[in-house]
Amino acid sequence: MLKKTLFTCSLLVGILSSSLYSAEFSATGTVISDNQKMIGTRFMGYVNKIHFTIGDKVKREETLFELESSEFDILKNQADLALEQANVMLDMYRTRISTIRREKALMRMRNQDNSVEWKNMDITTENVQAGLAAAKGLVENAYTKVKQMAGMAKYLEIKAPNDGIIVQKQIRVGDLIVPGMLAMVLVDLDHLEIEAQISEADLLRVNKGDMVSVRIPSIKFNTKGRIKSVVPSANPMTHRFTIRVSFDKKHHKIYPGMYAKIDFNYKPASLMDKEIGVSPSQQ
Repeated sequence: MLKKTLFTCSLLVGILSSSLYSAEFSATGTVISDNQKMIGTRFMGYVNKIHFTIGDKVKREETLFELESSEFDILKNQADLALEQANVMLDMYRTRISTIRREKALMRMRNQDNSVEWKNMDITTENVQAGLAAAKGLVENAYTKVKQMAGMAKYLEIKAPNDGIIVQKQIRVGDLIVPGMLAMVLVDLDHLEIEAQISEADLLRVNKGDMVSVRIPSIKFNTKGRIKSVVPSANPMTHRFTIRVSFDKKHHKIYPGMYAKIDFNYKPASLMDKEIGVSPSQQ
């Protein structure tokens, strides 16, 4: 009987001592993605094809949807036409230069290189050479414009910037989409975090870099996480703070929006006061 009483007393002492040296509180949060992309377009156009829908997993550089842009087609046709006209003008001036050279060669054979016609031919040559230089400039500008149109063409196919899952789709085939309009939301499932709110009273118990216990009850998932950030709420009147906890989901099927619980272990205020040298009279 005495041994049993001593064992019970020692057990109670152990529990009390552990409670004196550590305490804990919990907070509820939500799983979020640290890499969420809002997909839109750079140019106005009509949606021609959609290759994925909500819930589909995509790989980086896969085409999400395509545009049929009438504005782009007009600009491309104008650039092609300008390049064609510039090349025609360039060929015309080159042909004229060749003709002048042949005529001057014939005049030299006839000893007419000091005649009035020869001097007029020199003036014509200068004018044609100036036109030839201008035509070369037009060709270069038109070619640059065509290259720009070719570069813009790739933006008609909107591709996934990274691996992830489509969680929102705002477009359908035939819709007119403009720059700044949200088309899809892509969420990266490999970089998940938990976002939770804590009160101002718990702020002293939480520090960036602290290890916490993470639970997702719906799938009975338990692991350790690390506090990534502690920031004030967007609304200062709530006197609450937002924390982000990073964790490793391993092979489990965890998605943004899932309910989570975070357990914080901390030292009681009395122990913290002792560590920093605060006496009861100073409190």
